[in-house]
Amino acid sequence: MKTAKSAIFVLTAGLSLVAAVASGSQVAAQKNKKPVIPAGPLLTRTITRHESRRFFYAGTVTITGAPNGSVIIEGWQRNEVEISAEIELQAPTEADLSRLAPLNNFVIDEDANHLRIITTGTHDRAFMKRAAKDFPKSLIGLPWKIDYHIKVPAVTDLEVNAGIGPTRLAGVEGAIRLNAVQTDAILSLTGGLVSVIVQSGTIEVTVPALSWHGLGADIKVASGNLTIGLMPGFSGEINASVLRTGEVKNGYPNLEPRERTRAVSIKQIPAGEWQPKFNSTYWPSFRILTMPS
Repeated sequence: MKTAKSAIFVLTAGLSLVAAVASGSQVAAQKNKKPVIPAGPLLTRTITRHESRRFFYAGTVTITGAPNGSVIIEGWQRNEVEISAEIELQAPTEADLSRLAPLNNFVIDEDANHLRIITTGTHDRAFMKRAAKDFPKSLIGLPWKIDYHIKVPAVTDLEVNAGIGPTRLAGVEGAIRLNAVQTDAILSLTGGLVSVIVQSGTIEVTVPALSWHGLGADIKVASGNLTIGLMPGFSGEINASVLRTGEVKNGYPNLEPRERTRAVSIKQIPAGEWQPKFNSTYWPSFRILTMPS
């Protein structure tokens, strides 16, 4: 159609939050080549699509974003996935826009417990060979983007491959993997097993809970800044160290550097509770802040 419950932890479990140079790591996002824009003004067309699919808790949703565009993901209490996409196309003529519209779009592939939202377009050579063999080369490099706003069940495994554009994630617990080429990411996380790899940009992580419900988090940014916001009295252990050139900006009480190192640590763990650990290495800047209670 167009238009906690808390997990049961063993004593050996830990939570690590790492922000490191991602050299050698391949970000599974779609490649974004510099467009060859024809001379003269371009027309713009915006297409809005809304789709929904029935989907149960604890399934997996995979999102392959556009080379350019935002990705916003929210968790909700319904057994369905709702997709809203705003597709912006640019081309010299209305006829060219009409040729691009069915190509620069997205498709949905689904089975019993896995739903895939896959962006298609002129950036994908394999797709173009199948879908439009004689497509004019002059239209291949034209700028376009898709802004996604997706709602998924609150307990869902996520795999997100994004290009260039903002990323937002909140209200979802599960096995979460986010890869992005360039983004300003705002992530509100309370648990699960989280992996984030960003080539460049900023990452703001907030944990609006007094403890983590899940196995851990691993966050890597090759070039950019990482900020973590924790609730007052958060139960956990943080280890942060500078990689190459960088700095630590501390706004969290009782956070002190260890002797003879450039690292800082904090430990606020009530007796008898599970001890999550945040081990952070980053470049160039890392901040730890106190969230309003």
